[in-house]
Amino acid sequence: MHQDLSRYGWIAVGAALATITLKAGAWLVTGSVGLLADAAESIVNLVAAVVALIALKVAAKPADKNHHFGHTKAEYFSAGVEGLMIFIAAASIIFFAVQRLLAPQPLEQVGIGLAISLVASAINGGVALVLLRAGARHNSITLRADGKHLMTDVYTSAGVLVGIVLVWVTKWNWLDPVVAIAVGINILIAGYGLVKESTEGLMDISLPKEDNDRLRQLLASRLDEGIDFHQMRTRESGTLQFMEFHLLVPGSWTVKQGHDFLEDLVDEIVAEFPRMSVTGHLEPIEDPRSYEHPL
Repeated sequence: MHQDLSRYGWIAVGAALATITLKAGAWLVTGSVGLLADAAESIVNLVAAVVALIALKVAAKPADKNHHFGHTKAEYFSAGVEGLMIFIAAASIIFFAVQRLLAPQPLEQVGIGLAISLVASAINGGVALVLLRAGARHNSITLRADGKHLMTDVYTSAGVLVGIVLVWVTKWNWLDPVVAIAVGINILIAGYGLVKESTEGLMDISLPKEDNDRLRQLLASRLDEGIDFHQMRTRESGTLQFMEFHLLVPGSWTVKQGHDFLEDLVDEIVAEFPRMSVTGHLEPIEDPRSYEHPL
């Protein structure tokens, strides 16, 4: 069964609620449209965290009669939704920023606003690192997406804070909305990356080239005269990996010989790729039909 990683989802939800409260307070104190943009992204973070939590719960469900390969692809829907939510946040940020650019306003109580925003950024940064490490450890696209999103929020906050300091020092009020627009563009780029990754997962993208090369090396290392393989293919589904290949052996082998050879090879592959589900098809190397239907 796929591991239940929803505890990380609850951490993300808690962080989003905390940062929304803090950043909204910073905006109310200063009147900065940059901080308003930052607070708007935190609302998106909350929605994304809730979606991620649901996806992690669904992905943890075991295979059933209608889903023989489990529910791990639910994670890709979460990453896709999060990417779309980032687009919405970016559009709202740019909208408010353009309005403020047309009518610049002075900032108030900047010091208090900066202090509040720094606390919120520290929370996001810490949670982002937890999610990114957990995503890498468990190969969870949902945790990686949420971690990347929160880390983007940290970079966003840093940019906003720099802009506010510059406005404070120079008294150039137009800098605040300009920084907010730059933040919105940066968020759009991050959203595109998440949507792209989730789409590739739903389309059964192959394992990375280095993994495929290593798998071919493992197969080749077991080959001998009269033994070959072909039609190897791989795919990822959430935290799981799948591999298929055809093993060509002498037709004179017994079923037991072929089965034992294949099982030993599969064990070697899984030992190096523990999340891999391997399907091997045994074929006689002399039979022309073994070479039909190439990939």
